[in-house]
Amino acid sequence: MKDILLVEDNVELAELIQTFLVKNGYSVFHAARGEDAVCYLKKHDVRLLLLDIMLSEMDGFAVCRSVRELRNLPILIMSARSGKSDKLKGYELGADDYMEKPVDPEILTAKIRALLQRFDGRMENLDMIRSGALTIHQDARKVYLDDKELPLNVKEYELLLLFVKNPGKTLLKEFIFGQIWGMDSSSENQTLTVHIKMLRTKIECSPREPKRIQTVWGVGYRYEEI
Repeated sequence: MKDILLVEDNVELAELIQTFLVKNGYSVFHAARGEDAVCYLKKHDVRLLLLDIMLSEMDGFAVCRSVRELRNLPILIMSARSGKSDKLKGYELGADDYMEKPVDPEILTAKIRALLQRFDGRMENLDMIRSGALTIHQDARKVYLDDKELPLNVKEYELLLLFVKNPGKTLLKEFIFGQIWGMDSSSENQTLTVHIKMLRTKIECSPREPKRIQTVWGVGYRYEEI
């Protein structure tokens, strides 16, 4: 994964910026066209998008809009277009910061560092989900109940995560099965019932009288935080 996707059609300027950023410890991928940047993001992860506005064909605003539909990552616009309307448009489309050209390399680097620190901090918080006495660490795929780790298998973990992200909602059996096993799975629907039963034995005080994963007869299941 690259740290920065630099989208700049001025090759000489792009090389100068890339050289400076690399010296400061960042890995950089350069795309000269907006279309190439969007295509790259469909296949690769980056930590930050550094984006020029005045691009041929697909301009920076269109790139910003497309990227926001694809990924949640910090976007820093740098442009010679310094008018208020351009800045407002950039922010409205999801940019996190806007720098006027010519850019000072040291200030640019400081802005990139600040954006990455703030964003990485937010992502750390997003990694952890708390639901009553349950805590889920998504990156590590670990679940704790009252600070004790639960021995969940892959499907049990995915089931619990689906429930926790939809508290208070009645989820149809068909929906749950499709989300966890896939509609084209060769598994039988009875598999869902078996895994719900196994999951209850690990997260419920009384599996026969469940409080968290409740059965909605003839429909599906509803998860309640306790």
